[in-house]
Amino acid sequence: MENITIFFALTAGVLSFFSPCVFPLIPAYVAHLTNGSVKDGKVNTQKSVLLSRSISFIFGFSIVFVLLGASASVVGQIFLDNKKLIQMIGGFLIIIFGLQMLGVFKIKLLMTEKRFDYSRKSKASSLKSFILGLAFGSGWTPCVGLALSSILLLASSTETIYSGMFLLWIYALGLGIPFLLLSFLVTYSLNVIKRINKVLPKLSLVNGVILIIMGFLLFTGQMEKISAYLSTFTIFKGVGL
Repeated sequence: MENITIFFALTAGVLSFFSPCVFPLIPAYVAHLTNGSVKDGKVNTQKSVLLSRSISFIFGFSIVFVLLGASASVVGQIFLDNKKLIQMIGGFLIIIFGLQMLGVFKIKLLMTEKRFDYSRKSKASSLKSFILGLAFGSGWTPCVGLALSSILLLASSTETIYSGMFLLWIYALGLGIPFLLLSFLVTYSLNVIKRINKVLPKLSLVNGVILIIMGFLLFTGQMEKISAYLSTFTIFKGVGL
């Protein structure tokens, strides 16, 4: 697996977390996972409970993403003889996703939204947090869907199934680490949410630009060349698979 694809997967995961569809809901996610309450400008819950439930939640959606990566890789292996064509088609679609995120296109099919119902109160547990993570991974919102679909297209062009699974694990890591950090911050103050909310539109634009660049590199076959160049530097050696 090329080093540059790992970088794109991690970046896409982080930017997916900071999408307008996901980030503003963090206090609600945390309160629901722990049966906590939003009061006095923060989420009130036990830190130990928050840690275990958040990890279970992250583990849940990570499994879904990794399985999707395996499926995409299997499809890619079937069309291995036409790998160049698959890369060009994948690159073209990723560019379309990027333009959609920038607002240049407004394709209704790509705007279809799925949300889970987090308003119902029930006794929280690590198992239910894990199941909630599975639900999140299976019914992602459009903002996550565009970035995730792009990484799945990258996974379909990898040489092995394990490479595709690893790529989606990196994506899940990029989505999960900020969630874990922010879930603890909101137990101290919700001001961080308000501040970051102000720059979310700009982050969405950054995500769109990154997808377009990634799609162009994949379409033109330059991604492998750039990775080969980066691998000549010591700092990048041994990073890929």
